[in-house]
Amino acid sequence: MADSGTSGEIHDQDFSLGGFVWCNRVRASSLDPMTTSPPSSRTVAGRRLSVAAFVALVIVYLAVIQGLGFLLTRDEEISYAAPTDIDQLWRSLIVPVGASFVLAYGAVACLRWWRPVWIDDRPVQRWLIVVPIMMVISIAVVTDYPGLADQDLTFVALLLLTCLLVGLTEETMFRGIGITCFRSNGFSEKKVALWSTVIFGLAHSTNLFSEGPKAFLQVFSTIVAGYFLYIIRRRTGGLLIPAVVHGLWDFSLISGMTTPDHSYPLAIVAVLTMLALAIVLFVRRKHIEPHDTEAARGRHETSNT
Repeated sequence: MADSGTSGEIHDQDFSLGGFVWCNRVRASSLDPMTTSPPSSRTVAGRRLSVAAFVALVIVYLAVIQGLGFLLTRDEEISYAAPTDIDQLWRSLIVPVGASFVLAYGAVACLRWWRPVWIDDRPVQRWLIVVPIMMVISIAVVTDYPGLADQDLTFVALLLLTCLLVGLTEETMFRGIGITCFRSNGFSEKKVALWSTVIFGLAHSTNLFSEGPKAFLQVFSTIVAGYFLYIIRRRTGGLLIPAVVHGLWDFSLISGMTTPDHSYPLAIVAVLTMLALAIVLFVRRKHIEPHDTEAARGRHETSNT
């Protein structure tokens, strides 16, 4: 049953699906034409997803990617994220990522979260534009242009498009659905940043099955990169730029692994970029939120003393 209340409130219709609680939110303003106020920062039009249900969705998402990847490559010798021809690219990336893309956007459509997934109305301070700028510079430096020049043009184009699809799909799942889920469940913004990036990193721990202990380093670096992408989402006001940066970042790294028995030392630039950004963000961690948010927090703390 929906609770009754004054105009402008959100009425929750709870129901259970697969053991998890979902909440179908109906805006009271749709019943009262005189109500024109937008939803609050912790209110999402459409359905509200519990954290447990989001975790379950991530598990299904990983099962799709890992399951299809295993089935299509079990008789092939393909290194992780290192396809060397179109057949390997198709088997290891295009089909699994394409299926996960359908799943992610099926979830967005079911939840009716198109706007909160694609638009972020919680800006950060302007100086944080340095994050996407440094990542783009790293992408330009790290990309293995000579190695790509030795590849077939069709392969390079498919690899680029696939990496962009990876970026869009992962950003939708973790910086789109994930962030919206934590915000709508009342998490503080610090906890939104923490848990969305930690889950993003842990999702890559499934590579332990194929890569072994060295995947732990990937998990840690993915958590750090996830925070950078979270900052980019808030700084640029939406999902598009972090999705593109994410895709191009992956493309630059994979480009150096498409030639068998070929090492590409410039990949270290990506590591140094992440280290530099991590240091800068840590040193200036108190200068991330907008000044008005910090002032409001200070007033709140003063009123509680």
